[in-house]
Amino acid sequence: MSEELLINISPMESRVAVLDNGVLGEIYIERHHKLGLVGNIYLGTVVRVLPGMQAAFVDIGQSRTAFLHVNDMQREPRPVAEKKNKAQDSTNNERTIIDAATDELAITPLVFSAQSTEVVPVTKTLIQHRLHESQRILVQVTKDQLGSKGARLTTNISLPSRYLVYLPSSEHIGISQRIDGDEERTRLKTELASLMQTVNLKGGLIARTAAERVPVDKLEEDIYYLLQLWRTICARRQEMKPNQSSELIYQELSLPLRSIRDLVHADTEKVVIDNAQIYEQVRYFAKEFVPFVYDRIVHYTAEQSLFDVHRVEDDLRDALKRRVDLKSGGYLIIDQTEAMTTIDVNTGSFVGARSLEDTVYKTNLEATHAIARQLRLRNLGGIIILDFIDMLEQQHKDDILESLQAQLTQDYAKTKITQVSELGLVEMTRKRTRESLGQQLCEPCSTCQGRGFVKTAETVCFEIFREIMRCARTYNSPKKFTVVAHAAVIDLLLTSESDTVADLEYLLGRVITFDVENLYTQEQYDIVLD
Repeated sequence: MSEELLINISPMESRVAVLDNGVLGEIYIERHHKLGLVGNIYLGTVVRVLPGMQAAFVDIGQSRTAFLHVNDMQREPRPVAEKKNKAQDSTNNERTIIDAATDELAITPLVFSAQSTEVVPVTKTLIQHRLHESQRILVQVTKDQLGSKGARLTTNISLPSRYLVYLPSSEHIGISQRIDGDEERTRLKTELASLMQTVNLKGGLIARTAAERVPVDKLEEDIYYLLQLWRTICARRQEMKPNQSSELIYQELSLPLRSIRDLVHADTEKVVIDNAQIYEQVRYFAKEFVPFVYDRIVHYTAEQSLFDVHRVEDDLRDALKRRVDLKSGGYLIIDQTEAMTTIDVNTGSFVGARSLEDTVYKTNLEATHAIARQLRLRNLGGIIILDFIDMLEQQHKDDILESLQAQLTQDYAKTKITQVSELGLVEMTRKRTRESLGQQLCEPCSTCQGRGFVKTAETVCFEIFREIMRCARTYNSPKKFTVVAHAAVIDLLLTSESDTVADLEYLLGRVITFDVENLYTQEQYDIVLD
């Protein structure tokens, strides 16, 4: 599979499109006035502790307080190098990453040694034993603000590089699940353990997918980079002023640089950038951290928009539609709600050639490819319910699940799929760290308020009739009623419902006139008493 990265820069936003064999697979958007928070590290202030929820709200300087759950805190204690003689430790310039002005330790506080960068979590059980209001705490954002919910936080700091992720408060050495082969996994684990001893790096490491078959000298370079980054973060923490309620300690890379670090791999044929300044920044970054892609970076200078040339804008418009057409004639209906996302598979105009079971099977099989692509493209997360067309043969059901699982291996987000339920539904989850494409680009309709439908003109006419009768019973003085409404409603009142209007005038003994207001929605109307 060939892959291209398209980086489009404008004064308002940065956009990165991932093309799989020329087809848009993923889209990342970062608006310059509203940068994403995921990966940022803050020194925040605890605003409120909720023992009943075992959680706390933390002020990190955003419009909404962020949410920290007890499960997102360090738990396991680790002895400090067998408690190397305490006298030496006391002169080792150890600094706790909490407010020095208070004697009460922040949640499993992090202890930093300038020589070894060793971090020691101290564990307690209940959140009220770990946190108190006005306490300052080092946290990292794991989920952006979604709708009315604030950002999600963790105290388990993680710092990513090209090949590795450094975990200052953990002793775990992990390997990406996407790296196959026991031999390669063993090699990475052995080499990382050896390198950590060599550079005296305390904490944990995770080898990212990009680390597969990477020589040890490259891994060592990453470790030194992460070591220096962590020391810089700790130094910035110490520079914080006591009267500051919150402060950004470390900011994640911008979208163009982050995409080079996280999205580029051996199958990436080209990285095309349409901005000269960002082109130079990306080339410099790639030369330092991702040298193999350096020669594949291209500066796009043509007049026609980069995204228009590759039909990305068209695919983006399609990705906001409720209906997704399949090549066979079938289609998907995708509905995103607060609780979950549902995807319904339909045969549409596809009638097949052999039997109904064969038609259903082929439609469902094609749908698995489309569903996997739409999940990535729209960045749908949380609980997802897939309503495939009912199949009779168990082998067909197994094939569908196997195909769906295979397609989801291309997804960077973690997914989990259940078996086909008794109702013929497939339940799955997909990790959600940022807003979906629809949430990023759209807002609830001002006419229907997000319902997805409006009252018919006929329904509004009947409401108007009832309101006129209510007003006539309540007020005796009016000699005339004037109905102000949308053009479609007024047209219906003057045509199909004209007999009803005449009967109502005769019954009430009052004149009813009509006035069109073009600024009204179809559901809006007013009754003016004259």
